[in-house]
Amino acid sequence: MMLSKIRRAFLKEVKKAGDLKNLDEIYRKYSGKKGEITKILRSLKKLPKEKRGKIGKEANLLKEFIGKEIKKLAEKLKEKAKIELLKREWIDVTRPGKKIKIGHLHLLTQVKRKVEEIFQSMGFSAVEGPEVETEWYNFDALNIPKDHPARDMWSTFWLKVDKFLLRTHTSPIQIHYMEKNQPPLRIIAFGRVFRREATDAGHEINFYHVEGLMVDKDISIANFKAIIEEFFKKFLGEEAKIRLKPSFFPFTEPSFEIDVSCPLCQQKGCLICKNSGWVEIMGAGMVHPNVFKNSGLNPKDWQGFAFGMGLDRLAMMKYKINDIRLFYSGDLRFLKQF
Repeated sequence: MMLSKIRRAFLKEVKKAGDLKNLDEIYRKYSGKKGEITKILRSLKKLPKEKRGKIGKEANLLKEFIGKEIKKLAEKLKEKAKIELLKREWIDVTRPGKKIKIGHLHLLTQVKRKVEEIFQSMGFSAVEGPEVETEWYNFDALNIPKDHPARDMWSTFWLKVDKFLLRTHTSPIQIHYMEKNQPPLRIIAFGRVFRREATDAGHEINFYHVEGLMVDKDISIANFKAIIEEFFKKFLGEEAKIRLKPSFFPFTEPSFEIDVSCPLCQQKGCLICKNSGWVEIMGAGMVHPNVFKNSGLNPKDWQGFAFGMGLDRLAMMKYKINDIRLFYSGDLRFLKQF
C-alpha cells in the first residue's frame, strides 16, 4: 500500500475510534510489528538505492505522525473516560478541595539573589539605602556638579520638599556607608531607582540598580577586573569575557565602561550587540578623591573602585528578554516562564 493511501486510511479510521482498545488496534495495524509501515520499512532493501532513502524518510515521518496522533487522541479518550467515571461515582464530601496555586519569586528577585550570592562568595556585604534622597547624597557628594545633565528636570524626579528627589542610582549608598564605616570594606548595594525617561524596550522610569564598592590601602584596576570577570563567569557561564573601555564619570577617576561578550550570538554578531560581539553592561572606575573627602575619608590613605549596573539588564542578557517593560507588566504568561 502506498504511503499516501496509508495516511488517508489511518486518518479515516482514527476518527471513528471510540475507546482506547480500538485506538490500540489501529496503532498496531499501522505501526505495530506487523503493521503497514513496518512492512514498507522491511521491504526497503529490495528497492533501488535512489528510492530507498526517500521512501524510508517518508515512512519514518508517517510513523512519527501516527504516533503523535495516537498519543493525542489517547489523552482525549482517557480524559473522556475519566469524566464519565466521575459522573457515575458518588461525590466524596470528605475529599480535600483543590489546592491553591502557590506563586514563586519574580525573575528580578531571583537574579538579585543570584548576584548577591556571587558577590558574597567574594567577601562583599549586601547593603540597602533610602529611595528618597537629598540633593547632597544623590549628586553633590558624588562629585556631580550642578550643571551636569543628570540634574536636568527631564532626568530626575524632584519632590516638592526642597532638595529632595527620588534617587537616580544606588551610588548614594556608598556615601552613607563610608560615613559610618571605616575601610577596608566591600559592599554590594541593590535597590529601585527612578529616572524621567521615555519608556521603550530598553528604558523604564523605574528599574533596579546594583552598585559595588571596594576600598582598601592598595586596591587597583587589576583587582576590579579580576572580581568583575569572576562575577560574569559565574553569572553567564565560563565562556563569558569582558573588556574595559576608557570613559568619564564625575565620581570616578579614571573611569571606564565594561563590555561583556554577547551571550545571545556568542560574539558572531546580532541586533542586540549591533554586530560587534560585545554588549555594554556597566560603568565603573577608581573612586574619585572628592568622593572620599565628602564621605569623611582621607584620599591619601585609601583607594578603591566602584561600579554600577542595571539588574534588569543583567536579567535581560541572561534570559534573552528583549523588552524591559515585561518585568513590570504583571503578565502571568511571561512570569510563569521563570
